[in-house]
Amino acid sequence: MTTQAPGAGTWAVAISRLRRNRAAMLAAVALVLIAAGTLLAPVYAGHVAHTDPFASNLSGTVQIDGKQVAVIQPNASGLGSIPIGPTLRSQYFLGADTQGRDVAARLLYGGRASLLVGIGAALIACVIATLVGLFAGFIGGATDAVFSRTLDIIWAFPIYLLAIAISTVLLTQGLSIGPITIDPQSLWLPILIIGVIYVPYVARPVRGEVIAVRHRDYVEAAIAQGARRRRLLFREVLPNVVPSVIVMFPLMVATCILTESALSFLSIGVQPPQASWGSLVNTGQAQLYTRPWVSIAPGLLITVTILALNVLGDGVREAVDPRAKVRTRRKWRAR
Repeated sequence: MTTQAPGAGTWAVAISRLRRNRAAMLAAVALVLIAAGTLLAPVYAGHVAHTDPFASNLSGTVQIDGKQVAVIQPNASGLGSIPIGPTLRSQYFLGADTQGRDVAARLLYGGRASLLVGIGAALIACVIATLVGLFAGFIGGATDAVFSRTLDIIWAFPIYLLAIAISTVLLTQGLSIGPITIDPQSLWLPILIIGVIYVPYVARPVRGEVIAVRHRDYVEAAIAQGARRRRLLFREVLPNVVPSVIVMFPLMVATCILTESALSFLSIGVQPPQASWGSLVNTGQAQLYTRPWVSIAPGLLITVTILALNVLGDGVREAVDPRAKVRTRRKWRAR
């Protein structure tokens, strides 16, 4: 029996195509650098900035050109106070926020939370969606109807409205499922919320592809030879669906990071004492006219990360399915 599942040679060719895509490789390098910087956040905070990014430092000082300068300085107008601006030195490289905390150190720690939530939520969405689409599309009948209608119910809600509603409820009491209890301040809460609400966006295309694969000749031949359903699902159908899920994964990570940033900006995402890029943008709103880098820096990192993930996702799609690029060009020409 001939199977159409991607083999080692097919993946090697796809990886080779991806390596030749300069834009995708540049995006991958940018993502690696961002991820490495966030992983080294404790090193930066402890050995470079010499600060605790989660502790207030309202009365602290920093040495600049041999002088001790207050982290929180009196306003020139004599009313209120203003945090120190970017020093471009090891301490307070991007300045301080209203609590006297190092913005650069918090930026790296915030990136850890944003990337963790984005990747974790995308993994949950893709795994659940693949299983749901696999069983719904292959078994059909009542199973397909139940799964499809459930996904339609989730799909019917505006995605951000649904995320805000669920987050607002769960942040007051946490999540308890049998012996499993998730604290409202845990990162698992936004990971699960965002992961679940995006399941329909992956499950629908997976289900459609499973239905198409289900009627191909090699699957029919396996059925005629008496292959068991489990073998058909996991040996014949699933390997042909996995490439599509891999293509969607970087785009889902970008979408989940953007959703987490929006929720955290509204203070219903990542909770203190942890920080994320979205919550840092929110924190810097009060300083937008005096210390704009407090908001601009996390905003730029969100933009660069989302752009890099989208470019990488396009590169993976073209590497796995070279005909996709040709089809896209034909559609644009037809317009």
